[in-house]
Amino acid sequence: MPNIATVFKAEIARLARKEVRGNSEGLKKAVASQRAEITSLKRRIQSLEAIVKRLAKSPGGSPARPRPAAPSEPAGSDSTGLRFRAQGMAANRKRLALSAADFGLLVGATGQSIYAWESGKAKPRPQALVAIAALRGMGKREAETKLASLKGQ
Repeated sequence: MPNIATVFKAEIARLARKEVRGNSEGLKKAVASQRAEITSLKRRIQSLEAIVKRLAKSPGGSPARPRPAAPSEPAGSDSTGLRFRAQGMAANRKRLALSAADFGLLVGATGQSIYAWESGKAKPRPQALVAIAALRGMGKREAETKLASLKGQ
């Protein structure tokens, strides 16, 4: 028969572990949420530091006194009222069966600019947006004749 003291000691240890485990669950949840918040704050700091670095590099901008931001516009729009989507332009170019260089000739840009616009690395200027919009309603034959007249000049 076991000693009553060892049985009491084992039972007290078991109850203490159970109590500690119950109390620590709330702490574990709090620590997990705080870690998630720390991670999101680190991401936010990185993006803000990137903005500060970009402002420091731009002419006339300094990190201490950044220039006032322009009035906010919805993404993809500008003063012409036309929206630009890289996938839409690529689909239109393929629909017209034009190379990037030929499409650029119709728009008034280079083939490299067309590739940059389609990959999303750059955005076209407003005058190019107007030309791109004009090509949307154009058929293959019409695009070919316009391209031939531009190449013939």
